[in-house]
Amino acid sequence: MTNVASIKKASLITAIKTPYLANGEIDLVTFDKLVETQIASGVDGIIVGGTTGEGQLMNWEEHLMLIAHSVNQFKDRLLIVGNTGSNNSKEAIKATEYGFATGMDAALQINPYYGRSSTQGVIAHFEKVLEIGPAFIYNVPGRTGQDLTPDIIERLADNANFIGVKECAGNERIAYYENKGIACWSGNDDEAHDARHIANAHGVISVTSNLIPSVFRELMDSENSQLNNDCQQLISWLFCEPNPIAINTALSLTGAVKPVFRLPYVPLTDTQIELGLDLMSHFEGKLVGDKLTKLSQNDFIITP
Repeated sequence: MTNVASIKKASLITAIKTPYLANGEIDLVTFDKLVETQIASGVDGIIVGGTTGEGQLMNWEEHLMLIAHSVNQFKDRLLIVGNTGSNNSKEAIKATEYGFATGMDAALQINPYYGRSSTQGVIAHFEKVLEIGPAFIYNVPGRTGQDLTPDIIERLADNANFIGVKECAGNERIAYYENKGIACWSGNDDEAHDARHIANAHGVISVTSNLIPSVFRELMDSENSQLNNDCQQLISWLFCEPNPIAINTALSLTGAVKPVFRLPYVPLTDTQIELGLDLMSHFEGKLVGDKLTKLSQNDFIITP
């Protein structure tokens, strides 16, 4: 099992997109091409089956198969983090055990959402999954409805399998944790550069690096305010609708993936697509995919 200190060296981790075939099944050939491009661009690791990778739309068989496939194909060149968290503690434990049995390096664990628990219940949930192996704790209150505040994280930080936090609550929170020796990865692409170079974050777990991984490699490696500013409009567009709608649309427009969506996600509107094509044109040569191609909503396949 990969040790926590080694995992903490990863500064750029991509929440990798899961591509689909026209029948809605996972397109492993295209998935492998996407990951190869991430490796060639200097990305340190991938989150498999995260929100961006639509683990929430997979059954567990698909989800765990994709983690095992990623380990088999790429573990010797890339950190493999399996999103095995769940709002059901029993399922999270089972999936995490399976993920480590297949060789993943670390897990991404989320606090129980919708059927929320007390603070003590949240801590007990994380302590159980941390018994199994190294884990990033993911704080995204906009999706879970519950903020993992410092009183929770500081209780967990002494656990030998605690890697750190994917933190979406802003750079002030990240700076606070880093000053206490708690490793953080920004979960907000628009703040990631400043998180790294001002708040001293260990890095970013990124959506945008699916599209422009070499650019995000630059942003993590050195302070570059101009490049960061140049990225802001594109990043804003990538979050104009709930993630992963725009990144799915963008990678279809570049030809990196087939234009297939699983419901309840549907592609951006034609007006939004026009804007995205213009913004992406400023990054030609650095985009994942062969070339920008104008598509309309009617060009996309929507599957259950």
